[in-house]
Amino acid sequence: NRHKKPNFDETFDEACGKIKNIIHCRDTIFCIKFCGIIPSLFNQIKIINYMHQLLNTPALNKGTAFTKKEREAFELTGLLPEKVETLDQQVKRAYLQYKSYGTPLQKNIFLHELHNTNQTLFYRLVKEHVVEMLPILYTPTVGEAVKTFSQEFRSPYGLYISYPNKNKIKEILKQREFKDIDLIVVTDSERILGLGDQGVGGIHIPTAKLMLYSLFGGIDPKRTLPIVLDVGTNNKERLKDPMYLGWKHKRISGKKYDSFIKNFVTAVKKEFPDVFFHWEDFGRDNAARNLELFRNKISSFNDDIQGTAVITLSALLVALEKTKQSITKQRIVILGAGSAGTGIADQISFAMAHAGMKEEEIKKCFWLIDKDGLLTHKSKNLTPSQKCYLRESTKNLSLAEVVAEIKPTILIGCAGASGAFSEKIIRNLAKNIKQPIIFPLSNPTEKSEAHPNDLFKWTNKKALIATGSPFPNISQCNNAFSFPGIGLGVLATKATYVSDMMLFEASKAIFQSAMKSTKGTMLLPTVDKASEIALKVAQVVAKQACKEKLTTLKENKIDAAIKSLLWKPEYFNYL
Repeated sequence: NRHKKPNFDETFDEACGKIKNIIHCRDTIFCIKFCGIIPSLFNQIKIINYMHQLLNTPALNKGTAFTKKEREAFELTGLLPEKVETLDQQVKRAYLQYKSYGTPLQKNIFLHELHNTNQTLFYRLVKEHVVEMLPILYTPTVGEAVKTFSQEFRSPYGLYISYPNKNKIKEILKQREFKDIDLIVVTDSERILGLGDQGVGGIHIPTAKLMLYSLFGGIDPKRTLPIVLDVGTNNKERLKDPMYLGWKHKRISGKKYDSFIKNFVTAVKKEFPDVFFHWEDFGRDNAARNLELFRNKISSFNDDIQGTAVITLSALLVALEKTKQSITKQRIVILGAGSAGTGIADQISFAMAHAGMKEEEIKKCFWLIDKDGLLTHKSKNLTPSQKCYLRESTKNLSLAEVVAEIKPTILIGCAGASGAFSEKIIRNLAKNIKQPIIFPLSNPTEKSEAHPNDLFKWTNKKALIATGSPFPNISQCNNAFSFPGIGLGVLATKATYVSDMMLFEASKAIFQSAMKSTKGTMLLPTVDKASEIALKVAQVVAKQACKEKLTTLKENKIDAAIKSLLWKPEYFNYL
């Protein structure tokens, strides 16, 4: 349509709408000339042409790395300083800028601003300093970024679908920056880490998850999309905050919520038929239910339930191997019977079944404790996931009472209850077990059930420990080891379903990598190995998808399919 003259009777907004549709940035840079536009209209809209698209689209911008020839060809001369830099030179400057900030939150803000300016530079910088920067981008600092979202807001990223716009979901999905989307991470922000309901600020979580998909799984960020479903919030602090940017309304529930989620998933499926759909930080009542409702309709994965379970089982298998114990001989206490706790129990149960145990034997190995005490047949307000792990008891025993009575071999915490693993409880545990396995998995750091140094002290250094938050010289049960590889394997095969066996194979692959690279009491590798592990996880997940006929891809094509997806933070010559 570039030679078609506009209708001068059109309103300004109508004309701009047409122009926006023409120059909408996809995977291609469009060079457009508008002919016959009257001067007044031209001056008003200040047409955003291809040269400004290059500078203002984070996925395309090269900043000072645009070459002389590119600057001439795209009319960038004079819009940038004279010197042409390499990506390595830009990384050095960016790192100096990063180091100039004093607090973790300030560093997190800087990295997000860089991400929203020049994604190639952002990913190269973080990749070169991943051990240092991962806790800044992800747990624990991401929790602070979520809480301060409305105060620190600078520029939007991703999509915000609020309940008042429930009838515009299709239109909102079309507002995305890039056409081809393979991976969506979505949250409704009801249970952010150990912080609870955080409303619209939860957008930071899917954004951070997708950063890790690209960093470790090599997935092209242009083909990913973070979404927050703003269905209100029950957080009184957010509702009272005059600066809060979300929908100021109590969180919807019941039929209204279910209808909204159904319409959203239906719209996503229609717009992106082959997308991999990652659920993140949904509340206790909705997380497992949403996954089960839509798991057969759209290729789905819930990281809080499945990703946490995969990495926890991997660390547990390493601990059992190092202590020469069998998984079939364990007594397991889990503090926190929400989506993460029951997901962990399910994954361990699957491993026990694979080891030959019968279902009735497996259920006798678990004691799950919620806020009201031990889950029993008399417990109320149970979720379907919890009902599998009820004990016969006349009391809702506390954690201390359960530990004293059953003498567990494994103690796992995912309740967000800071200090719940007290000295008395741990010393009592250590009296009866030669090498107790203790996993305080809650995050951010201030929510951890115990500090690892205390656990070592109270067990006379006998405990094998993995944590949810990062601590020096302690293995972190970091989901970054699990979900990037799972996602890469699913995308490579276009698997229609994420099966339990695919997740079990992922756990085994991480376990095998850990056994080769860890020493002493360390149970998992350090995060600088995450990319290497993601490839191994992707391969076994893809092979299992082929075995279960969840894909049309042939097994001998897996390596090529994975390789074809891998993205690296590099500049390309646009000429």
